[in-house]
Amino acid sequence: MTRIVLSILVALVCLVGCYSFKGGSVASHLSTIAIPLFDDQSGSAEPNLREKFTNKLIERFRQDNSLQVTDKTRSDSVIEGIILSLQDEPFVVVQGESVTKRKVTIAVKAKYQDVKLKKQVWEKQLSNWGTYDIGGGQEQRQAGIDAAIEKLTEDILNETVSSW
Repeated sequence: MTRIVLSILVALVCLVGCYSFKGGSVASHLSTIAIPLFDDQSGSAEPNLREKFTNKLIERFRQDNSLQVTDKTRSDSVIEGIILSLQDEPFVVVQGESVTKRKVTIAVKAKYQDVKLKKQVWEKQLSNWGTYDIGGGQEQRQAGIDAAIEKLTEDILNETVSSW
């Protein structure tokens, strides 16, 4: 009896090492992705918004390692997009109608295409937000924008790797 239990435990331990869950995966015929610079049509005049957003998205894909980031001429797939808006509005109002926190919301329209099969996998409008303390000036506002970009690029990554 002990021998059977021991055998089962050894088998279970061996099987645990064979399984890994990544949360999603891309089609097996895709190994690369291109992420051209997103266009900024937000009208926000936020300096370098499209560069910051695109670079963060590229960084996300590199960290995830589901698809290797490459240029558009050599890629199996591509994500293209437009930054539609950047809104900055009061978030926390205290007694006397004084604003202590603000909320920055960024909206994008993005599409993911399988270049090999010449098909659009998804196209969506996505948005996410970050907050910042009003007393911190431009540095705090930038932290709010960075938080919104962080969340939004994570949403795009998740949408891409779980669309299959």
